[in-house]
This record gives sequence, structure tokens and C-alpha cells, in this order.
Amino acid sequence: MASLLGKTHRVFLTVLLTALAATPLLAQDGSVAGTIEDEATGSPLGTVLVEVVNADGSVVVGFMQTNSRNAAKWVNGVQEFLCPDPSFGIHSFSIVIAGGEQLRVPLEPVSDLIDRLDEVVRFAWPRPKMLIASFPHNPTTVCVDLGFMSRLVDFCREYDLILLHDLAYAEICFDGYTPPSVLQVPGATDVAIEFTSLSKSHSMAGWRVGFAAGNREMIAALARVKSYVDYGTFQPIQIAAIVALDGPQDCVEENVRVYHARRDALCDGLGQAGPTPGWKIDKPLGTMFVWAPLPEPFRELGSLEFSKRLLEEAEVAVSPGIGFGPSGEGFVRFALVENTHRIRQAVRNIRRFLRNA
Repeated sequence: MASLLGKTHRVFLTVLLTALAATPLLAQDGSVAGTIEDEATGSPLGTVLVEVVNADGSVVVGFMQTNSRNAAKWVNGVQEFLCPDPSFGIHSFSIVIAGGEQLRVPLEPVSDLIDRLDEVVRFAWPRPKMLIASFPHNPTTVCVDLGFMSRLVDFCREYDLILLHDLAYAEICFDGYTPPSVLQVPGATDVAIEFTSLSKSHSMAGWRVGFAAGNREMIAALARVKSYVDYGTFQPIQIAAIVALDGPQDCVEENVRVYHARRDALCDGLGQAGPTPGWKIDKPLGTMFVWAPLPEPFRELGSLEFSKRLLEEAEVAVSPGIGFGPSGEGFVRFALVENTHRIRQAVRNIRRFLRNA
């Protein structure tokens, strides 16, 4: 867990516990706010809005809900936004729903992403208003270091862009990698707001608790929108979130071990050579996904048709890369949501499909 994220979690707990103690029916509003302070100096690092969101399937919850609310607040008429492509659907569609237009910038190679963003912004009119980023990245699993985050903040400051960062996979990381929080960058709160949740780390997808930290004005804008459209969540879920964060974090470590084993079972199994060459896939350093280039013989088929054949002939469901944007073509995304036994079964089916195709 990133150091600042740990501080954010503790503030999250303090705010929630205080609010519950003062107001047993916290659920009437669904959110409270507090300030993150540096533990060493006591200086404020930013404001945190703790939101306890409705798990009703009729609304969009967690980061998806708050990102949609942000777009609704910050889009004024038709505005343009930057979003690396491919991207998780809500990162782009929340903008479209709110009336904005997306400027797609290819994500990879990520080492040159900021240069490509710079070129787009310099020639765009009207100028984009926001950059939405997410690292570790869904769907590509691309990971970055703190130096990259610092350059991203500098870029947004230079062009007066709001930086909205989705840190959904803060704890789901492997092989010694620790994802940086954008709020670790000095001065990031001048331009940035960051979201995370318990959905992945504590397996609370569906019954979700998420929060945002960062720029005070952005937090205030989000809180204003939420105050009109939100309802509180079931109070036992609020209490469960407090207990989950306030107690031992063994469950998070166990979740990481489980995803790590699933990742290895999939990538190692598909990569083994046999009667036909193995399907070589890079192992991701973070997220609960594997982003795989199409096997050579199927590249002309395209990701959608390949995914259909994999479903029909190998009985394995994957997400076609084209569904995440034009730059996703040529890839499929595996979700590590099945146990290792089922994953090994899927590997056998896929290898048989590749051998017989």
C-alpha cells in the first residue's frame, strides 16, 4: 500500500467514525469530508470526501459514480477532455454523457505518453479541460513510477488541466511493485483529485465504499453535486467498511496472493510450448487483469471475432480490446475472477483451441 494511501485510509476511518458517533443516520447524505495532514509536519495535504454510495444496481457506484458526477459538474457546454486510449469505459463515457468530447491519445508506449499529450493539447481548440488517467491501468495493466506521476502533474499544471486519477488498484500489485499515488507528488493538489475504493482491495464490489482526495475546489464541486443526487447506503455496510480498514489487513494481502497465483497460472500455462508454440503474454505488475496480444495466426481476425471464437470453441470468455477503444484492437483482456483450478481448465481449453484452429 502506498504510504499516502495508508494515511488517507486512516483519515477515512477517523471521519467516518466521528460522523457515525455524532450522527447515527449518516446514510441520509452519504458523504462527509475531512482533511489529510502530513504526519510529520501537520501541514494539510488535501481534502478528503468520504462517500458511502448506494449499492442499488439502478445507479453507478464507486469510482464510476463519482467520475460521472465530476463530469456533470465540470463540463459546461461542449468541452474537450484527454483520456489515454484504450480506457475503462466510464473514464470516457462519463464525459460523453455529460456533454463533453473525448480527445483520444494512444496510451502506449507509456514512456512517450506525455509527449503525445503535449502535442495534442498544443494544437487543440478549444483547449481540453481535464485529463483522466488510471495507473495501474485498466484494461492494459500498464504501471508507472512516481517520476512519471510527477511529470504528469507538471504537464497538467502547465496547461491548466484538471488531473483526475483513478487509483482503483492501489493494493493489487505484484513482484515488489508499489503503485504511486498522484498525491505523493509535491503540489499535486493544485491540479489533481484522486479516487480509490475498497472494491478490489477488500472485495466489496457491489457494496462499495469509495473516496476522493485532492484539490479542495474539486472536492467541493463533487460534494455539491452529490448533495443533490445521492442517497445513503445501508448502515451495516458503512460499519463493515470501518471494521475492514481499522482491523488487520491480512485479507488484502491474501487477496493479492490469490490474484498473483491466478496471474501465474494463466500466463505460465498459456506460455508453455507444446505441439504448437505457446501464447506468450507479459505478466502484469498490477490490477486483476491480463492484457494479451492476439496470437499471431489470429491477428487479422481482430479482437472481437477472436473473442467470439474463443467463447464458442474454447468456452472461455474474454473482453475484446476494441471494446476499450481503437487502440485496444489486437488485444483481449482476461479478468482473474475465477479460481486457479478453473483458470487451469480454461488454459487447457485455449491450448486445445489454438492447436486445432
